[in-house]
Amino acid sequence: MELFDQNHPGPTLLALRALKLGDLLVAVPALHALRRSNPEHRIVAAVPGWLAPIVQLVPGVDALLPTPGLDDPLPLAAGSIDTVVNLHGNGAQSRGLLDALGACRRIGHEGGGWRGPVWLDGIHERVRWARLVESHGMPADPADLAISRPEVPSPAAGATVVHVGAFYGSRRWPVERFARVVDALQHDGRQVVLSGSEAERPRAEDVADAAGLPHSQVLAGELQLDAFAALVSEASLVISADTGAAHLASAYGTPSVVLFGPAPASEWGPPAGGPHIVLTDASQRRGDTFSSVPDPALLAVSVADVLAATQTLLSERSSASGSRARLPAPSPSRLDD
Repeated sequence: MELFDQNHPGPTLLALRALKLGDLLVAVPALHALRRSNPEHRIVAAVPGWLAPIVQLVPGVDALLPTPGLDDPLPLAAGSIDTVVNLHGNGAQSRGLLDALGACRRIGHEGGGWRGPVWLDGIHERVRWARLVESHGMPADPADLAISRPEVPSPAAGATVVHVGAFYGSRRWPVERFARVVDALQHDGRQVVLSGSEAERPRAEDVADAAGLPHSQVLAGELQLDAFAALVSEASLVISADTGAAHLASAYGTPSVVLFGPAPASEWGPPAGGPHIVLTDASQRRGDTFSSVPDPALLAVSVADVLAATQTLLSERSSASGSRARLPAPSPSRLDD
């Protein structure tokens, strides 16, 4: 991904979103709208540098300004940016970083001297950011979330990807439950691979050992981000907690079973009507994202729930492709808010 050069001629629009992979992907509809409505501008994404392989896949984004967070000023001269867009949030810190650039146009929510729509709690994040740019005169569609496929090949095209990791313990479904799902999928003749970060590889190996899956099928910690995107884009199915893997599945339209815990699916879930099933129990949600133990809403999801959802999606995919499919299992509970 090309790094931003502030000496590049022409007007520049800088969009701040210094967060994680899933946070970037829910802002894609807004980024698409910014591109369409500002054809003369150079679109720069101010996001963490490690996300460069994914930023490169967002059509219309021209360059990256590596931004690991909000602690340090953006390394840009005042007046070098024509338009700033606060896709990060609506706090004083993110507004202050952008105010320091002295842009002649500011796109954000109302507050701190900025004009825009009022911040609404309880709405879906894709809707939030699409609503923001639309209120500034740039038509946006929250369902316009697709990104390009990577040029690198998938390391396991057609596999069922079981993403066993999550950044916080509140989103980590138990290892033994993942293992039972993997074991059942193997007995059904499915090719299964386990994904996750380098730090999550021991957890993935524990799942593999409990399920009798060869470590050669454990891809956690082995993939660059573009290869991980390729893996998800060409998977037959993705099983994941509410993580970046699930958001990639949404972006590529890959069938997915998404297990929700502390975050409400109504705010972070996959698009309605797509090949996705959300499993959770909102009535048990504690909602502590930073907890070290799984949220009760996540623990309410059983192995049987996941296997039933998996069978439903795989059967639907087989039917759609015209191939012979087994009879679908009973429909799982779709317990999104």
